[in-house]
Amino acid sequence: MKDFSYLRVASADEARSAALQAGAMLLAGGTTLLDLAKCGVVEPDAVIDITHLAGFDAIAVDAEGAKIGALARMGEVADHNDIRAAFPAVSESLSLAASAQLRNMATIGGNLLQRTRCSYFRDPGAFVACNKRNPGSGCSAIGGVTRNHAVLGTSDACIASYPGDLAVALTAFDALVDLGGRKVAIDDFFLTPGSAPDKETILERGEIITGIVIPTSVAARNSTYLKVRDRQSYEFAAASAAVGLEFEPDGRTVRDIRIALGGIATKPWRARAVEQALIGKVLDAAAVDKASLLAMDGAVSNGGNHYKIELAPRVVNRAILKVGGLA
Repeated sequence: MKDFSYLRVASADEARSAALQAGAMLLAGGTTLLDLAKCGVVEPDAVIDITHLAGFDAIAVDAEGAKIGALARMGEVADHNDIRAAFPAVSESLSLAASAQLRNMATIGGNLLQRTRCSYFRDPGAFVACNKRNPGSGCSAIGGVTRNHAVLGTSDACIASYPGDLAVALTAFDALVDLGGRKVAIDDFFLTPGSAPDKETILERGEIITGIVIPTSVAARNSTYLKVRDRQSYEFAAASAAVGLEFEPDGRTVRDIRIALGGIATKPWRARAVEQALIGKVLDAAAVDKASLLAMDGAVSNGGNHYKIELAPRVVNRAILKVGGLA
């Protein structure tokens, strides 16, 4: 790690101003920044400590929804009684992420901005070619070991998957990312790689995440997060699904359904084709089986990650049946 300057800021405006300088990076929980610095992926010239911004760790839930500050800890949000009641999929997505130690340190804003676990991205000494680290250098993953890589939202320039869980649940329920001066739908906040994989979000230099807003809904209240992984703890998703469901008064016909996928795409992935196939239909196993296959529309495999094209619809299927009371 190279030497860097350190500044603790006392206001959001001071943080934005400091973040404008070249080579500056924000420090909140530090779990991602320290990890990437140890890997040699990032070498900040300046570290801007935002941990003492007053009010940025607030969690509030009312009839309209939830407002969660960017500095709220993952563990605190996961265990918050009102979040668990109104947004169970959000709580579950956090509880199933990382380890208890990391959840007690990592922040909500930092969690959204975590970087891919692509082994080629995280090993600059062995793999110089990585368009996320070094734009225009190529993608070492293509043609390499791809078991953990994306099958949706990929391009010729990058197939790295987005690793987070929380953002998947937030995408299912139309959360907004509060940037202070503007609020952005989370589905628009994250970008697919296209020809510029180094640009992962719509954040501009000098902008910071101040919090997230999750609108209340019946589907969000009746929701779950299902995560399939190689081991039961401290592991990233091979495939995951956040699903919320609202029935018509007959208790059988789907009025509203929200589905987002994790572990299989370059960003949190909204499965709108599956949603549209089920809205207005009586929910039964046959309908769910057929609709779940639509989750992989447009999927492209690169060798070792082909299994995800078969796995993801099964995860979606199980999650829908669970939340619909059919499992």
